[in-house]
Amino acid sequence: MLFRSFVHGGLMRTYRLYVPAVYTGANPVPVVLNLHGYTSNGLQQELYGDFRPIADTANFIIAHPDGAIDAFNNRAWNLLGVSPVDDIGFLSALLDTVIAHYNINLNRLYSTGLSNGAYMSYLLACSMGHRIAAIASVTGAMTADMKLACTPAHPTPVMEIHGTADLVVPYTGANTNLPVDTTILYWVSHNHCNPLPVVTTLPDVAVNDGCTAEHSVYQGGDNGSSVELYKILGGGHTWPGAPFA
Repeated sequence: MLFRSFVHGGLMRTYRLYVPAVYTGANPVPVVLNLHGYTSNGLQQELYGDFRPIADTANFIIAHPDGAIDAFNNRAWNLLGVSPVDDIGFLSALLDTVIAHYNINLNRLYSTGLSNGAYMSYLLACSMGHRIAAIASVTGAMTADMKLACTPAHPTPVMEIHGTADLVVPYTGANTNLPVDTTILYWVSHNHCNPLPVVTTLPDVAVNDGCTAEHSVYQGGDNGSSVELYKILGGGHTWPGAPFA
């Protein structure tokens, strides 16, 4: 694991970079941005939503950046323009930095994240879509303003994982947050997917957590794109399968 930093927008920005041992530089590999939630940081997200064992066999590089400190002394991603911090520019510069030092497949740059980081992944798909191939959101959604301003550059595969009992980002929406189903249907429409999903009830592999899971796949989008929703029935504001609460 490499801890690195650079100055962007007058701020020292930090990130953790995981380069799997199987990486040799002989072939271009994907990059995954894994963005932490509000009040968290890159190290915590690395442990919480841990893709390192997958990267070790699938051979991709993972970046765990740190959000900037906000007015409440918490690390956050500036989604709503409430501060002058340019997180879109920072994450773009982060990708540039990784690309400059490693053999990267420029067609396979991805973003995922939890909560605040999940919102940021949607924002990247909307505003930096010429670089981001696909995103996955855990306990996130889009805001109404984000949807209005969204200009995706291409059909973008999207996956959402969301609990129906999430009290922080309610499944049915609250305030400026769109309902999860509205967010999903926006991308279904943008990608020209089949509006009728293939729905599967998943095996209940954790019988003591009070939750079950339903998987909906909207297939047949442009350029082979799809939209997927894992609805965690009874699930809260958490990363399913995380090693700690």
